[in-house]
Amino acid sequence: MTVTHPGKPARRRAPRVAAALLALVTVLATPGLPALADTTTPSPTPTPTPTPQIAPGTTAFTLAPISNGVVPAGTALAVSLTLQNETATSTPATSATVSLGRSPLASRTALTAWLDGDTSGVTTEPVATAALEPVPAGDFRVTPARVEAEDPALEGLTPGVYPLKATYEGPSGPVTATSAIVVPRAGADEIGVGVLVPVTAGALTEGLLTADQLTALTAPDGALTAQLDGVEGTPAILAVDPAVPASIRVLGTAAPATATEWLERLESLPNSRFALQFGDADVSAQLESGLSAPLVPTSLTAYMNPEDFAAEPTPGPEPTPSPSPPAEGDEDAAPALPSLPALLDIGPNARPGIFWPVEGTAGTEVVERLSRVRTDDEAGTTVISSASTSAGAAGQTVPANGAAGESPVLVLDAEVSAALAEASGLEATSLRGAALAEATAYLSFAAAETGGAPLLVTLGRDPDRSRVAIGATIGAATDAPGVTPFTLGGLINSSVGEVQLGEAAAQPARAEVTSTLLEEEGELARFATILDDPSLLTGPERAEILQLLGNGWLPDDTSWTAAIVDHRAATRGTLDSVGLVPSAPINLYGANVGLRFWVRNDLPYPVNLVLYVTPDNLRLDVQRANPLVAQPASNSRVEVPVQARVGNGDVTLGLQLRSRASVAIGEPQSVDVAVRAEWESVGLAILGVVVGGLLLLGVVRTVLRLRARRRSGASIEDTGETDASTPAGSDPSADRGGEP
Repeated sequence: MTVTHPGKPARRRAPRVAAALLALVTVLATPGLPALADTTTPSPTPTPTPTPQIAPGTTAFTLAPISNGVVPAGTALAVSLTLQNETATSTPATSATVSLGRSPLASRTALTAWLDGDTSGVTTEPVATAALEPVPAGDFRVTPARVEAEDPALEGLTPGVYPLKATYEGPSGPVTATSAIVVPRAGADEIGVGVLVPVTAGALTEGLLTADQLTALTAPDGALTAQLDGVEGTPAILAVDPAVPASIRVLGTAAPATATEWLERLESLPNSRFALQFGDADVSAQLESGLSAPLVPTSLTAYMNPEDFAAEPTPGPEPTPSPSPPAEGDEDAAPALPSLPALLDIGPNARPGIFWPVEGTAGTEVVERLSRVRTDDEAGTTVISSASTSAGAAGQTVPANGAAGESPVLVLDAEVSAALAEASGLEATSLRGAALAEATAYLSFAAAETGGAPLLVTLGRDPDRSRVAIGATIGAATDAPGVTPFTLGGLINSSVGEVQLGEAAAQPARAEVTSTLLEEEGELARFATILDDPSLLTGPERAEILQLLGNGWLPDDTSWTAAIVDHRAATRGTLDSVGLVPSAPINLYGANVGLRFWVRNDLPYPVNLVLYVTPDNLRLDVQRANPLVAQPASNSRVEVPVQARVGNGDVTLGLQLRSRASVAIGEPQSVDVAVRAEWESVGLAILGVVVGGLLLLGVVRTVLRLRARRRSGASIEDTGETDASTPAGSDPSADRGGEP
């Protein structure tokens, strides 16, 4: 056990479910959502440190028995004493005393009290001393101590769990760390123990892991690699998030080589397993929101590129030319994409129909409703904590396989699991040993109290653990005295005990978030009817909702709140990605013309729309329904035929885009049209008069010109005839009566 001085932290922490969510509830009630600045998803890559961080200005003292606290008769007792210093000054040199009780602890309840620091009523005797060196500020030191097998303090100890403590004199008084050792019973019957280990990628905002994330997670030092390294060669029961293998499979040939190798390793492991909810989503919150069954993915087609699934040509001899041409379309046939069940497959030995809610969130109602989710005609089984049962809450041991009424359950031992979870998250061997000693002590009591029925324990849901810590923790549970490893099938096929469930704490904040996300998913599903394949939008939306409901967000409520706000803003952006481009007022000079409008499509897919146009009076006859296909990431034009009916005037056209399923798309708009259709008739009449006048004038001028020519020709002809009839030298005036 670790003791922090001054001020001692609680040994166990209940899972945080609704803390700090008041701000989120306020956000959900706000109609408009501002887009937050870049919210960074917690890094999935583990970064183990030599010692866990303790509060600044404090020191921590930890007592850890070697060999997980197991001291068979006739062997020595070795312990490590770890002193961490996060104060501004070095600690002084001092001496620590190790003390051991000669009487075993009576029960699990007594063990819990002792480990919590309640030493009243327990007698111990000093068995060893150790000199503690000064510890510089921000550092730690590990000091060993040993009690030889021949020491009288170890002689005559009967099988049982014994109290152990170490004390040193601090600046403010004695500082004590408590632990326990187990003296095993030789030849005792063994009970089965199943160790449940999750395989998850942590909190995500996107529906699936990206290629870059997979590269980091499946690298030699990646978190997913560490998880498989830790469970490989062990009998652990795997609880696999199906989003992880799906993230690899959707990439096809574009998947990183390390990710493909990781998936092959997962599929080759012989461990029994079951699938978590996609994204390890919170089951209880979903049911509390009013759902009859937990959500499941609907489609992952949007994440796949057909080019990544094209069959590679097989090397061989040149093909013989065929006299007949290939069938039309064969050369362009799209490759077959994996089905959704194939993408979500978690490997062999998987058992369906098992649900694992967060500890403390599954009460009678949740368990009963999950049992109604039947698979292969079998009722759904819920994994619960023994702390959720009346017997477990009273400090008793609860066997793994049980039934709450008609609802099957698998019960995790709360105390053992808490100690194992703590141990699996510690990189320093000296600190991990303290938690493993606690787990071994609880297992010793449990093995004696189950009546031969098997137990189920877990390492918790932390995805950022080292392979060494995972492997050592699993080994401590399966190699503990008096136990033998059990598979998932072995636990389910064991004898069933009746379980009484207590009431679970409600999660109103998370349930409200779930309801809000599902309402917006419904809006998006209606909007998606503009696509030939609506699943291109609805599939990623469902996957992202499940990831946002993931239990990996529970330790960081602030980041989860920001992720929810960002997701809702992105959903609103998608709903606003298709709409009409605003139009300026139109002047209509004509009786039969086409009005042009523009449709904006920011989606990467073509969309099928119908533009409905409604005039507010009878001056215009408009084609009401105008289908169009708006091209991706562009503005597309639609032309609406109109015909002016009666006189001049103003008309307001109502514009509304709808999908072919009659779902309104975007906000409705209106455009004012000034109709001047009579100007066309007047203009034609005037033009006709002008043209007719010009033609008439041309005709008149032509006639006059022709007459003038005729007169001129006649005058010339007359003059010529007179000159010809008068003799030369005669007097023309003689013809006019001799006038001079």
